[in-house]
Formats: sequence, structure tokens, C-alpha cells
Amino acid sequence: MVGHAGECGRSADRGPPVRERAAGRPGVDRRRRASSSGGRGRLAGVTTPALHVGLDLAWSTGVTGLAVVDDAGHLLDSGSCRTDDEIAAWLAGVGGPLAVVGVDAPLVVPNATGQREAERAIGRAFGAYGASAHTANRGTFGGADPRAWRLAERFGWATDPATPVGAGRTVCLEVYPHPALVALFGLPYRLDYKKGPRERRQPGFAALVAHLESVPELRVGESPRWRHLRAVVADPGPGDLDRVEDELDAVVCAHLAWLWHHRPGSLVVYGSAAGGYVVAPPPPAHPAVRPPRPGSARAAVSG
Repeated sequence: MVGHAGECGRSADRGPPVRERAAGRPGVDRRRRASSSGGRGRLAGVTTPALHVGLDLAWSTGVTGLAVVDDAGHLLDSGSCRTDDEIAAWLAGVGGPLAVVGVDAPLVVPNATGQREAERAIGRAFGAYGASAHTANRGTFGGADPRAWRLAERFGWATDPATPVGAGRTVCLEVYPHPALVALFGLPYRLDYKKGPRERRQPGFAALVAHLESVPELRVGESPRWRHLRAVVADPGPGDLDRVEDELDAVVCAHLAWLWHHRPGSLVVYGSAAGGYVVAPPPPAHPAVRPPRPGSARAAVSG
């Protein structure tokens, strides 16, 4: 049975950079590591394996998905929570220091109205693939700091993507699963699993599960919790897809956090630390193909 919203579910046995402006891509920063060890800011003598967390964070009071991968990129656990205190309790139980946290929610939001440069840059790179970003401004949050920023302050996480990983602080990054999935898996269009009736969403969920199972570093099949999520997606009951959606997105976020630490060049910064940013793969080169709308004449012919 899928864990109830509000419960902080956990499986029982989980076990200074140089910025380069990308030519012709305003708002995209390509980054090199300033580290002699080949890892972004790793410290000599640090032997405790670092963990990488993904948060599919509700902007206000909804369900938040959480996932953690180890230093090799293997999925250790995932779950869901509602409150900040539940998130804190879940994080306290992961069993190691956090290197990078990838948060799917607005993090740095200085603009009173309109869009951040991050959203405009993501739209230019991924809009044709149906993976533009939602607009975030201070008005979205009633003039207050966004929830992700408040959590970063609470836990002492660094929010500047220029912060070296491993320098004694956890780095918190804003990430976005939709463009990441498009780029990492060469998708012609974003996966359709967010809206609509269960029968329409289930194929998109099944595709998401298959893509994540194809990532060798994640080793999702070794996770008891993953086997549960997979079974739910294969035969969902009423409301089940809603209950696992955030958790699956959190696995994507955790993988992005791991990539930021261990795969230089696989991710870039859209926007800036001061004006707000999103970390995602570089703009894709493969063609975008918008699928036919359900019920359209083209869909009827091709089906």
C-alpha cells in the first residue's frame, strides 16, 4: 500500500569554479571544476562517503517526495512527507553527510514580478520539448521567501552553485526533472505523466520507471522501496499515481544531485546565483517532436 500523505515513509532496510558563458545561449553557464583531485572540491582525508538527496518539494503544503543516493549513485531509499519537520526527520535518518541536495522547487527568487532569467533560459532550451519552467516570483509566495530557501537556511545549505562540493558544506541546487529527462534520455518531448485520468498517465509513469531503471548508477532494482513503486505503477489503483509521483520525481532530483558532484559538464546553470537559477543538462541537440493530442484526428489515424 502506498504511504499516506503526511507520513514520512522510509523503507525498512535502506541500507572557486570558472564560469564560461555558453556561446549563443544567454543565461546558460558552463562550469569547470577548480579541483586538483578531479572531483568538485573534494577534500583530502575525507573518507565518509557522501550522500546526495533529491527533494520534489511542494511549494506550500502539499506532499514532498524525497530520495537519497550514495556516493556511487545507487538509490538507497525514498519516501514522502508533508511538513518541514518531517523532512528534517527524514534527512536526519539517511545515515551520512549530504554532499548535494537537488530541489525541484523555486530556490533563489529575488524578482517581485514576472519571470526569472532561469525560466526564460530553460524555455529557450527546452520549450520546444514541452519542458518550460513555471514562473516564480515573490508574488507567488505572498512576498515571503520560498519554502526551498527557508529549508536551505534552516539546514545551513549553500545555495550558490559556485560552492565547491566537499568543502564542508552541503550544496543545495534548484533542479527540474522535465528538461533533465528530455536531455538525459533523448526524449522527443516531455513524458506525459502529470495530468489527466489514470489511463492516460500510466504509460508515462511506466516510461519514467523504465528510463530510471536503465541508469546503471542508480541500481534501482536493488531497492525494496523501488520494487514497491514499480508494482504500484504497473497496476495502479485510484489515487495511487498521485501518491508515487513526487517520490519518483525525487529519484530524478537525487540523480541530478549526484551528477553535479561526479559528472562535470553533464549539467549547466541556467540563470545566476543572484537572480535565480535552475541546474539542468545542456540544451539538447536532437529534434523535438510534439506528440498528437489525445482524441485528435492524427492520434486516431496513427493509433
